Amino acid sequence: MSIDDMSYKSMGWRFLIIAAAFVVVVAGMKAAEPLIVPFLLAAFVAIVCTPPLFWLQRKGIPQVMALVIVVMSVMCLGLLVVALIGTSLKDFSSNLPFYQERLTEKTSELVAWVSGFGINLSDKNLLEYVNPGAAMGFASTMFSGLGGVLSNSFLIMLTVIFILFEASSFPGKLRTALGDPDASLKNFELFLSNVNQYMAIKTWISLLTGFLITVWLLILGVDFPLLWGLLAFLLNFVPNIGSIIAAVPAFLLAFVQLGTGSALLTGLGYVVANVVVGNVIEPRFMGRGLGLSTLVVFVSLVFWGWVLGPVGMLLSVPLTMTVKIALDSYEDTRWIAILLGSDS
Repeated sequence: MSIDDMSYKSMGWRFLIIAAAFVVVVAGMKAAEPLIVPFLLAAFVAIVCTPPLFWLQRKGIPQVMALVIVVMSVMCLGLLVVALIGTSLKDFSSNLPFYQERLTEKTSELVAWVSGFGINLSDKNLLEYVNPGAAMGFASTMFSGLGGVLSNSFLIMLTVIFILFEASSFPGKLRTALGDPDASLKNFELFLSNVNQYMAIKTWISLLTGFLITVWLLILGVDFPLLWGLLAFLLNFVPNIGSIIAAVPAFLLAFVQLGTGSALLTGLGYVVANVVVGNVIEPRFMGRGLGLSTLVVFVSLVFWGWVLGPVGMLLSVPLTMTVKIALDSYEDTRWIAILLGSDS
């Protein structure tokens, strides 16, 4: 056997071992979903809270006091969101069958109107392949899944506190443990800095998007504007695809509740908000190189949604973005980060 044949065979075995390890890890993650999802949410909250924590410490506030201020702020914000959204979610879930029935009736009326122009469509066959009521059911399922995870709020907040306690002392521990800290920590600090920057900016941009959507729907008189604003905030973490998914349930509800004109205005509001925020404001702060290609966004949405459920869909892009930033922090793996990115 030649050296080339042995090298080719070695590469084949290496690929099979890596593929098998990947399958085992994914299967383990899917089996451990109830445990992994709260810790991922805790890590997400902790990363967003790290910049204000360090800012308070730089102002001379002791670490414990700064941590108490940040944690209490997060808890108050969470309680406010639950108080505002809880009633709306309960009412929407109870009215969901009525909305879906009305949407089916509206679809039948639309098919009959189109048939008047000589286009023969069967509303029964159309609803078998394209069921608009499923979009509203999807929104309800996503909120229910998120609510189920938030039932572990005590565990999540406890994990956030411990992560924030370790955040300030962790670099010092690494410097003590590593033999050559300056060389070893350079890429790690770059990775953490980029992740914090991405998470913080994306969170504020998503908050702005959710606020604009809530105000617009409130002006139009669409039911449950806070609910759709929250959905817009959550799905804004999924670029390109997320804004479309967030707009569909609100558009359909406006169509059922207020008619075609208000539904078109609802869609227009989503388009304007996402164009202004996503194409004008966000690039000024996010910068180039912190984007993902549309294909990678879609694949990550499907993959993480399958592995971790509805919360996995919401965290799909932050998780993939974290992997991309980690790959971009090292010369040997930077080419993979370039393939994942949106820049040509």
